[in-house]
Amino acid sequence: MHPILFIALCATIGGADDFLAIELWGRARLDWLKQYLELPNGIPSHDTFNRVFQALDPQQFLQCFRQWVQPLCERLGAKLIAIDGKTARATLDRKKGKNPLHVVSAWASEAHLLLGQVAVDEKSNEITAIPRLLELLDVHGAIVTLDALGCQKEIAAKIRERGGHYVLAVKGNQEHLEADVMAAFAAEEVKVHNHISSVTTHDQGHGRIETRVVQTMPVPALVRHQELWKDLTSIVRVTRTYREKGEEKSEVRYFISSVASKPKIIGQAVRGHWGVENGLHWTLDMYFGEDRHRARVGNAAENMALLRRWVLSLIRQDTKVKGSVPKKRYMATLEVEILEKILDLD
Repeated sequence: MHPILFIALCATIGGADDFLAIELWGRARLDWLKQYLELPNGIPSHDTFNRVFQALDPQQFLQCFRQWVQPLCERLGAKLIAIDGKTARATLDRKKGKNPLHVVSAWASEAHLLLGQVAVDEKSNEITAIPRLLELLDVHGAIVTLDALGCQKEIAAKIRERGGHYVLAVKGNQEHLEADVMAAFAAEEVKVHNHISSVTTHDQGHGRIETRVVQTMPVPALVRHQELWKDLTSIVRVTRTYREKGEEKSEVRYFISSVASKPKIIGQAVRGHWGVENGLHWTLDMYFGEDRHRARVGNAAENMALLRRWVLSLIRQDTKVKGSVPKKRYMATLEVEILEKILDLD
C-alpha cells in the first residue's frame, strides 16, 4: 500500500475524519510510522493528502480493498449480503451543479464487513449501479437483500445468474405486485388449512421490546406476471410491533424471494438488511462524520467513503480489543499498541 494511503488508513482508525486531522495524526505518530514506511520528507501536508485522494482512481483503490477483504470472505463466509445506498449530503456542490455523492454498498450482515461499493453516476440512480456492484461480488450460495428501489426483474435475474438468492422488499413501484402479495396473504389466512409458515421472534434492548412475525408461503396463482421474476418461489409478510415512548406501534412489510418458504431463514435475511442502517450507515454518520465531510473535488469524496468503510470493517473484524467502534478509535488514538492490534500488526 502507498505510504499516503497507509497513513490515512491508520489515522482514520485513530480518530481522524478529515485531511487536516490525518496530517496532524501523522506528525504526532511520525516515529511509529517510520517503523513501516520510508518518510525522508516527513508527513505530507493535508493539501497533499487531499490532492492524492482527488486524483486516485476509485476502481484501483477498490481493487486494493478487495485484495484485503477477499481472504476474509473466504474464511468467514458471506451468506447474508445487504445491498443499500447512502448519500453523503455535505458533498453537494450547488455552485457547480454537482449532486452529492451517493454510494451503493454491499454489506455482509453477519460478518459486519464491507464487500464492495459503487458510486451512482451523476445522472442515474441505484437501479443502474446495483448490477455493476453485483459484477464485483461472489454471491454464490448467498442471500442478497434489497429495498424496494432494488426490486427490479433485471436485478433479480442478475442475482440468480450469479448463483445467489434474493429477498426483495415490495412497494408500489412494481405494477400490481404489492397489491397481489397482500391479497394473496389475505386470501390464504382465512382458509382452515393454509400454506402459510410462520416464525415469531422477540428482542429487547435500549428500553424497547420488539416482536417480529415472519410469514412465508409459496407463490400462488393470484400473483400476476410471476413468471417474469426469475425463480420466484415465495412471498413474505413481516409484521413488527414495538412499544416506543409508552405507545405501541406496528409495521407490516412485504417481500418476494427465490428462497423456499422458510420463515426463519428469510426472517434472518430481512433483519440483516434492517441492521445495515445501524451497523453501517448510522455508524458512518455518528462516529465518522460522513454526512459532514465536505470533500467534493475529483474523486476525493468517493475514495474517502471507501476509506471510512474499510476502517469500519477493520474495527468490526478485530477481536483483540474490547469496546465499541468509538471506544476502539479513541484507544487507538492514545496507544499505538491498540492500533497495531486492530491492524493485526502485533
